[in-house]
Amino acid sequence: MAAGDVTRRASITAPSMHRRPSARRGSLIKNPQSPSQEVPWDIIDRCALPIVLCHALAVVLSALLNALHISQISVFTLFLWFSISVTGSLWFYHNLQVTAAGKAVLVTGCDNVLGNALARRLDDLGYHVFAGFQNKAGNIDADMLKEDCSGRLHTLQLDETSETQILSASLYIVDHLPEGAQGLWAIVNCESWCALGELEWVPFSVIRRAMEVNLLGPARLVQVMLPLVRRARGRVVLASSILTHVAAPVRGVHAASMAALDALAACLRRELKPRGVDVVVVAAGEYTTGSAWLSEEKLLEQARDMWKRLSDEQKGAYGEDYFEQALRSLEKYTKNADVDLTAVTRALSDGVTRTFPLARYTPVSPREKLKSILAEHMPRCLYEGLYTD
Repeated sequence: MAAGDVTRRASITAPSMHRRPSARRGSLIKNPQSPSQEVPWDIIDRCALPIVLCHALAVVLSALLNALHISQISVFTLFLWFSISVTGSLWFYHNLQVTAAGKAVLVTGCDNVLGNALARRLDDLGYHVFAGFQNKAGNIDADMLKEDCSGRLHTLQLDETSETQILSASLYIVDHLPEGAQGLWAIVNCESWCALGELEWVPFSVIRRAMEVNLLGPARLVQVMLPLVRRARGRVVLASSILTHVAAPVRGVHAASMAALDALAACLRRELKPRGVDVVVVAAGEYTTGSAWLSEEKLLEQARDMWKRLSDEQKGAYGEDYFEQALRSLEKYTKNADVDLTAVTRALSDGVTRTFPLARYTPVSPREKLKSILAEHMPRCLYEGLYTD
């Protein structure tokens, strides 16, 4: 028998000795020797509809010219000419960028690897960055970020669930805006807290915490910071998830909080458009941030805690084997050392740096993109028959 056949995995009801992978700077971005799996969905999303309209216009114009005996030009020739012209114009329009000099950006959730990587990227691009940490005191990541970046970067104590800390952060930002800045160019919300488990298993206190961090905190932060952003005619960038469009077991609470954030962003976009403020949503793939970057040890610890809270009737209804299998499906969240954040950080920074950002970026894999399109447009009975998670 092979050694792998006798090596048993840790049970959710027994202690685990696995350690958390390093989340230091070297593991924030995928190994540069590995090929990037990024797909430029932003360009595709921006060009898809115009290309379809180019074909429709070519068909109509070709038929009209032929009917009037003005020209015998083919549909394909017109379509090719329109497509090249429109694609070239869109490419130029898409790549226009604002000047970083004198612009300040607030990035929340820098305790997690995504917010930390984004703060570094924006600092490299020349922005004045205010990096918010949920726990700044004694935080080695905050010290390393300050040490590694330029003097333009400031670290803040900012727990989005604390009214006092939000107000203190706003006063600090006002006092430390770059010279000549009219206000805050952008708010980028990377703070996230993920509740994993079927609804019946998750304690209500955990559900409340997820809503406070993922929805109520960002909403209050935007309320307080919006006057500064409006003065600069800047933008609000919110990190969300593709799970808002793709239903999946064990992720219901997290998907619900992200869907609420998406709806808030859609309404906010229409409210702020007359005032020159853009609202951008970055719906990334099935990755998680903040407390959801779990080590296997932490995941098993939370699973054991949930199992203990269940009643005897609930334990009998689900069974330990089903419970363990469901939680084991989330082990992908423990592999943060191998996660490629390139696409996500680029989408978030594009929301800050592009002159004309998209309303929604989807830095996801081709499989996730297809699944989300089918979820939106395929009849529900067919979709659920095709994807039996």
